[in-house]
Amino acid sequence: MAGCCGHDAKFDGVSDDYKRRLWLVIAINAVMFGVEMTAGQLAQSQALQADALDFAGDALTYGISLAVIGASLRVRSNAAMAKGISLLLMGVWVFGSTVYRVFYVGVPEAGIMGGIGFLALAANLASVLILVKYKDGDANVRSVWLCSRNDAIGNVAVIIAALGVWGTSTGWPDLIVAAIMAGLFLSSSVQIIRQSLAERRGEEAHLGHSH
Repeated sequence: MAGCCGHDAKFDGVSDDYKRRLWLVIAINAVMFGVEMTAGQLAQSQALQADALDFAGDALTYGISLAVIGASLRVRSNAAMAKGISLLLMGVWVFGSTVYRVFYVGVPEAGIMGGIGFLALAANLASVLILVKYKDGDANVRSVWLCSRNDAIGNVAVIIAALGVWGTSTGWPDLIVAAIMAGLFLSSSVQIIRQSLAERRGEEAHLGHSH
């Protein structure tokens, strides 16, 4: 992961190739949300449902990213800020619902978890490969890359959780993975919010100098 603190001009997404890639990734995420949320309900898996929520959040945030391409830096940094806050809320929701499940635990269906986990991993690795060329952009572009990368990490974790559930016949591995994913949402949200604030401060300083 390259640093994001340079002072050079960041790629802002104004490219037909980038837009095409983004549309493709939005479609992949929207389909996987439906598949994984249904499977999460059937398998009673908190980790699968957390991952499904991640797909939904990504489809939405990628749509926002697409909408603000070519807009002013302030609009783009505000969009990134909105995405950072939505990730924060998703993290809090997953964490809260995981704590609830600790006291209301049914053992998830390991077979469904593992199978869907592999399908989701394939979808996310495809998204990462589609977007990797553009991973070091402004806060708006970078948030797209971070979300895709998180998803791939999350899917590996769901597969590990499925193996743990199968091996231990308890729901604990599923809950532990859901809690880790909540932490991942929260850390990414902090990174995106921090970069969007830095870009906004940079723009304000630039405008101050130009007056």
